Amino acid sequence: MATRKSRAPLTRERILEAAVALADRDGLASLTMRKLAAELGVEAMSLYHHIAGKDQMLDGMVDVIFGAIELPPNEVEWKQAMRQRAISAREVLARHSWALTLVESRRNPGPATLRHHDVMLGCLRSAGFSVAMTAHAVSLIDSYVYGFVLQERNMQLDTPEGVADVSSAVLEQMSAGDYPHLFEIIEEHALKPGYNYGHEFEYGLDLLLDAVEKNLGAVANQT
Repeated sequence: MATRKSRAPLTRERILEAAVALADRDGLASLTMRKLAAELGVEAMSLYHHIAGKDQMLDGMVDVIFGAIELPPNEVEWKQAMRQRAISAREVLARHSWALTLVESRRNPGPATLRHHDVMLGCLRSAGFSVAMTAHAVSLIDSYVYGFVLQERNMQLDTPEGVADVSSAVLEQMSAGDYPHLFEIIEEHALKPGYNYGHEFEYGLDLLLDAVEKNLGAVANQT
């Protein structure tokens, strides 16, 4: 006689993983405790043994996101460490299109979120950044990462096909004579075979990190 396969035990980690997967599939606005329970094959009340309510679930989902972002590695110098971390942050946030808004709105960070930021700050402090310069650098890097992800998502520039669609739609609404510079950059840059808007991210990131490095050196020379 065949036995029924036992269901994995319900844990906080399993609930949060399911919540992230559900938000990826159906959007954050559709996520409810009842819908999540149905996805897990349990009664809604079962979730409350592990998570107090939706607010705690959303906080936990942010922690899952930060747990997925690569920590700045210890074995490389600060600039390369920040570069790797920024690239990883962009990739994770791009995979979870709902996450950016949630990350910026929650005020109860979990252990993965706290560790992520502590390691990031520690990387810069160990490299000789002052407390103030560390705060400036982290704010600047994250503003760039978040802004790029937001623009890429909202303008649908996350694939070469998306860039081509947006560029073609703009070209249909104008003539080269009226907007020569805009026409030029679309025709000679954005619509070139193989162009990928995502490559702009690393170009801008390198410029930003170079500027931070230059400022760090200038401050060091003043002391």
